[in-house]
Amino acid sequence: MNLEKHYDELWENALQKFQASAFEPDPFLNSAEDDRFGLTLLFRPDAAVKESIGAFLQELRQVEPAQYYYPASDLHVTVMSVISCHAGFRLADIDKAAYKNVLQECLAEVKTFRVNFRGITASPSCVMVQGFPASGQLNDLRDKLRESFRKTSLQQTMDSRYILRTAHITAVRFKEPLQNPAVFLEKLQDFRNRSFGGTVVGKVELVYNDWYQRQALVQRVDAFRLNQP
Repeated sequence: MNLEKHYDELWENALQKFQASAFEPDPFLNSAEDDRFGLTLLFRPDAAVKESIGAFLQELRQVEPAQYYYPASDLHVTVMSVISCHAGFRLADIDKAAYKNVLQECLAEVKTFRVNFRGITASPSCVMVQGFPASGQLNDLRDKLRESFRKTSLQQTMDSRYILRTAHITAVRFKEPLQNPAVFLEKLQDFRNRSFGGTVVGKVELVYNDWYQRQALVQRVDAFRLNQP
């Protein structure tokens, strides 16, 4: 996949919606009854990247304070949604050790890799920071995960929503209609190609999580160190 082209297409599609004020607020963000949980393999950007994203979000927050801005603790890149979030899923429903064994095998020879974060893109419901892996290791790992899990009888829903090929960080979700959409869009345009820095990924985590990866609800199942090159 040409990531640059893919992010550009997402942006152009979202831009048309934004210019028509056709934002799509998330109806579950304010819901106390949201019962969607899943199992995710992910990594987190380093402190410098989080700080850069935080500065960006602070500028947006000044224009639209009522929207949902991810705190630094919740920023992440999804390696693979092993079990996509769905209502009623509980960690006790699965054999955690069996999942760990598959992941350990898949990750045994994976080396650290770099992801550069540059620019933003969007959908009608959210704003994302664009991630660009410096090598093909991330997608190679994803393919290995797909192959390995499909050989097992373990519960999994990989690629059930879409085939994951990006390395984006979701940073903003729309919670309610925007009050200053034109100014908000100008701010997004200012950061369209801004650099947020890069991260050398040396660890990935398997977590039990809600839809928004909120720290208070996330449970780490295990963490896996990657090999030095």
